[in-house]
Amino acid sequence: MSQEITRADVDKFTQDLANHPAAKVASRAAQENGIFKASQALQTKIDLNPTFSVEIDTGKPADQKRSGRCWMFSALNTMRHPLQKKYKLKDFELSQNYTNFWDKFEKSNWFFENVINSAGKPLGDRKVAFLFATPQQDGGQWDMLCGIIEKYGIVPKYVYPETANSNNSSALNDTLNTLLRKDGLELRQMIKDGKNQEAVENRKEEMLNDVFRVLAISLGVPPKKFDFEYKDDDGNYHRDADLTPLDFYHKYVDLDLENHISTINSPTDDKPYHKVFSVEYLGNIKGGRQVRHLNLKVDEMKQLVIKQLQAGEVVWFGSNVVKDSERQAGLLDTALYRRDELFDVDLSMSKGDMLDSGESMMDHAMVITGVDLVDGKPTKWKIENSWGEKPGFKGYFVMSDKWFDSFVYQAVINKKYLPADLQKAYDEGVQAPIQLLPWDPMGALAFKY
Repeated sequence: MSQEITRADVDKFTQDLANHPAAKVASRAAQENGIFKASQALQTKIDLNPTFSVEIDTGKPADQKRSGRCWMFSALNTMRHPLQKKYKLKDFELSQNYTNFWDKFEKSNWFFENVINSAGKPLGDRKVAFLFATPQQDGGQWDMLCGIIEKYGIVPKYVYPETANSNNSSALNDTLNTLLRKDGLELRQMIKDGKNQEAVENRKEEMLNDVFRVLAISLGVPPKKFDFEYKDDDGNYHRDADLTPLDFYHKYVDLDLENHISTINSPTDDKPYHKVFSVEYLGNIKGGRQVRHLNLKVDEMKQLVIKQLQAGEVVWFGSNVVKDSERQAGLLDTALYRRDELFDVDLSMSKGDMLDSGESMMDHAMVITGVDLVDGKPTKWKIENSWGEKPGFKGYFVMSDKWFDSFVYQAVINKKYLPADLQKAYDEGVQAPIQLLPWDPMGALAFKY
């Protein structure tokens, strides 16, 4: 074929299409119903019936509404489940808006600090451009939420409820990012003009005051103290007065955050297994907890997830939920759509190639609450989502084991479940993790709206 497409090329392609006996049938199906409906396989619905040999009852799913806080909702879900069981609190929720406020406030300072540190580079530098592209956003990572809770604690949802701007975050994000970009450019100019460090820090403090005001007006002022009042499922009244958010966390939640670590499965040449990685510019609290990932083989990750489920503890995980998924039916399966058969093309790619080429990346966090084991091997997984009760099986999804292989990239595991060799690998790598570029797919979950 020549460099340009010729009429002869088009005629050849047209004739090849005519030689495909099923092309006319496929055309009618795809054009009338759309590609996904035309290629959907009924067998997936049969195979992914919501029955599991290992299952943790977690109650009613939460709803993140029109916001990108899946990572936050899912993490708080893992923390509320034990609390619900211990104190007999059906459908109890922790305040996602409370952690949302402090996350956005800390991210603003994180942005300012990175702007100051990179002020010597031109705006056209790729890393500087990356900073200004998303000064802050709804997305995040497990370690980032841990940092917020370790610093600010947590409160029940009724103490600091959702607002219109947390449920639908687009206007707040647009307003805040406009303010941060404007202020970021001013900080760069101050440094270029030779202003001293004290002047820059004083101006940054004034900027943070503006950020606080925007957040407080949009989301509310976070409480310093509150009374925890509730009736348990037996109808008994309880009241614990004058608690700080940190008091409440330590007394009622008390999850061992320090020893819940992020494991990833990234089978790419730049990430050797059993090494610890971090992503440049990925974080929210200056001087706080660093985002760190231990890269494992997918079967190693699965065995750890199973071990944690069997011990009665759910698992926070990150994946590419838009791939091979049916939202309303609540199904995640690589055999869900047979587009390769519909078009008679080869769409197969390895997990590593999908990550390297941008075909796939983490875009959603959920919670694994069950698994179906047949002869000791997982066949399907029960997933608690944060999209309310309408999608799937009253808000729960079913994920095939093959989908786990292809599109699950991260799982948070209690360190005590790691075998000795993996604990050693993590402990040795965590002090000086290998730095990945800011746009690495292992950081993509944090840069979403």
